[in-house]
Amino acid sequence: MTDRHPLGPFVRRFLLEEVVADRNLTLNTQRSYRDSIRLLLRFMAERHSTDPTRVATEQLTATVVRAFLAHLEEERGNSVTTRNQRLAAIHSLFRFIARQVPELVDHATQVRAIPLRKAAPPPMPYLDKAEIDALLAVPDRGHAQGRRDYALLLFLYNTGARASEAAQLTVGAVTLDAAPSVRLLGKGRKTRTCPLWPHTAEVLRELLSSRSEGPRDAPVFRNVRGESITRFGIHTLVARTVAKAAGATPTLREKRISPHTFRHTTAVHLLRSGVDINTIRAWLGHVSLQTTNRYAEVDLEMKAKALETCAIAGSDHTPVWRKDSDLMAFLTSL
Repeated sequence: MTDRHPLGPFVRRFLLEEVVADRNLTLNTQRSYRDSIRLLLRFMAERHSTDPTRVATEQLTATVVRAFLAHLEEERGNSVTTRNQRLAAIHSLFRFIARQVPELVDHATQVRAIPLRKAAPPPMPYLDKAEIDALLAVPDRGHAQGRRDYALLLFLYNTGARASEAAQLTVGAVTLDAAPSVRLLGKGRKTRTCPLWPHTAEVLRELLSSRSEGPRDAPVFRNVRGESITRFGIHTLVARTVAKAAGATPTLREKRISPHTFRHTTAVHLLRSGVDINTIRAWLGHVSLQTTNRYAEVDLEMKAKALETCAIAGSDHTPVWRKDSDLMAFLTSL
């Protein structure tokens, strides 16, 4: 009888060597992989009366993984996106196992053959300029926390940074000279540089003050304890700001707004301003141009709706288009 291969050592090496040391994946991805494997082992323990510490790799068959995925959707109520994230982690684990033990290649191939399910792209909420202005008007810049809040919200809008990128931003990554810019550490530990508007640079210069000459690894955006603000802290700030601004700007109540909404807003506004799609891709740090192209589709929808407002219902009069130079310029931009 062929000896079985305990799964535990593979999991430990995968998370420590592959995910952390070799691939240097972000902390969020590391936690996602860890949680996916934990859920899978818990599922096996409950459904198959198997001690998680004694699970053999051979027991984790494609059939078991499919049952686990069904459990995620049907019993835990997970979305297709979450289901695919869990499966991606399992695929990655078995890719690692196949490299370590050649006799498990066929077994790993069967698991990795389970396809990701196609998911409809989620709606892409973004803010109009008036809504952005309403949010930026909320922080009381006469107080230290208000100045921090205003600087952080403005920074998110200027750069399209992810919440995690803003949270881990250090003083050394900010340049506030004649050509102000910021260096962001994004997904996959890849860095990109974004220009800063003169006003953003001025606000950050005021926020940092003497700290700009201090330790280069000090956080730019700090909490009340003087420590680096967390992703959760940024989400809380945005939620608090939206709640206050919604009183004067009711349209904010109709949208689900998070720090990532600022990122979508940055992309849409750049596109409206005539910035080409490849520049926006570099600006946001997208790996695939297909991801950035979603903003072009959103922009096209906006233009189509605007064009509909130009129609004159029930009129036989043919408008003289060339007399309206602004409208002609708009149509040319379609």
